[in-house]
Amino acid sequence: MKVFFAAAIIFISCSPAHFIKKEIKKTEQQLQEHLGFHLLDFDSKKTLIKYQSRKYFTPASNTKIFTFYTSLRLLGDSIASLKYFIRNDSLFFQGVGDPSFLYKNVHDNGRVYKFLKERPEKLFFSSTNFQTEKYGPGWAWDDYNEYYSAERSPFPLYGNVVSIQKNKLERLTAQPPFFDSLILYRPEIHAREEIIRDYHTNGLSYFAGKRKSKDWTIPFQTSDSLTVKLLSDTLHRPIGLKQITLPLESKTLKSTPSDSVYKVMMQESDNFIAEQLLLQCASVVSDTLKPEIAIRYSLKNFLSNLPDKPLWVDGSGLSRYNLFTPRTMVALWEKFASAVPKERLFKILAVGGKSGTIKNSYKADKPFLFAKTGTLSNNHSLSGFLVTKKNKLFIFSFMNNNFPASSGEVRKHIESILKNIRDKF
Repeated sequence: MKVFFAAAIIFISCSPAHFIKKEIKKTEQQLQEHLGFHLLDFDSKKTLIKYQSRKYFTPASNTKIFTFYTSLRLLGDSIASLKYFIRNDSLFFQGVGDPSFLYKNVHDNGRVYKFLKERPEKLFFSSTNFQTEKYGPGWAWDDYNEYYSAERSPFPLYGNVVSIQKNKLERLTAQPPFFDSLILYRPEIHAREEIIRDYHTNGLSYFAGKRKSKDWTIPFQTSDSLTVKLLSDTLHRPIGLKQITLPLESKTLKSTPSDSVYKVMMQESDNFIAEQLLLQCASVVSDTLKPEIAIRYSLKNFLSNLPDKPLWVDGSGLSRYNLFTPRTMVALWEKFASAVPKERLFKILAVGGKSGTIKNSYKADKPFLFAKTGTLSNNHSLSGFLVTKKNKLFIFSFMNNNFPASSGEVRKHIESILKNIRDKF
């Protein structure tokens, strides 16, 4: 009996799971961080490794996995762009949060543009259905000038950002052109060439610098008046503003295929798309564009049986108020199996060594990682699917918080551990 017990101890200590767990603990100690991990065999539903997987972590852009799942359950094959009704010689319309309209990062099939351009009626825009703040709770206010912090709005245009480039004469040109006249060339020289938007207006200040830049993408400050102005300039026809509530019999115009939008959100971690999709989900279950409505509905109707209650406040993960556990992230990925085929899902996710935010890491002759990253300062998460060399499919969630090291160093440790899992299981 003693011999059997001793043999069992040796077997356990030499098992792949024991080795990986030791590496995880060593990583946590070396990086002086808070680390959680959960690994599940997809076919057997057996938990292979768990380390602090019941504890809550700041997920960063892993929050988008919740937005993605909710969107899959509610939005259908195509993104809804606007609702409208016709009265006499006028067409009244409201946006329902479509992020794709004239947005350079997403395929735009031109359907909405053509619809608004060619309608014979007078056009009037209303935003009475938009009842939320432009920024989410817990967002960093001083990120307002960064491309990843675009404002939420009911009828976004150009991704709610202005794109600025230099022409051959070294002059700046903006898209949309409306912003050309708002660029002010400042005499001060900065260490780096940059453009800074005024916090309270859309004024843009250009500063020359020793380090050069080719282009800039800067969020603009949205408003109803700017929406109708940009629409008028783009469509080359007048657009009026009429704040009315649309009747129940209003029609819906759809635009871009949903998967083309999901792909950008999940591979490139596009915050703007994630926030707008949550507004879209709210519009399906109510008449109001408010992310809290979509979150409450999803938690009650789709996610009530997760292992640990999610603390979920926005669509993108920009907020540090979001808190999830690693085992909840794994359970959420399990739910995708009944919502979408793996072949379709893996085309939407970032692929190690191939696409998205992990295209420069997890390289292999045959892709083995299909996942979603999440990064805020001092926080990094990675969750998704891993295929071993024995062709076993695992679901995993790696959540790292409160580390003083660089995100790059944390990612190297994660990659080493996940490659060991690929090779040893």
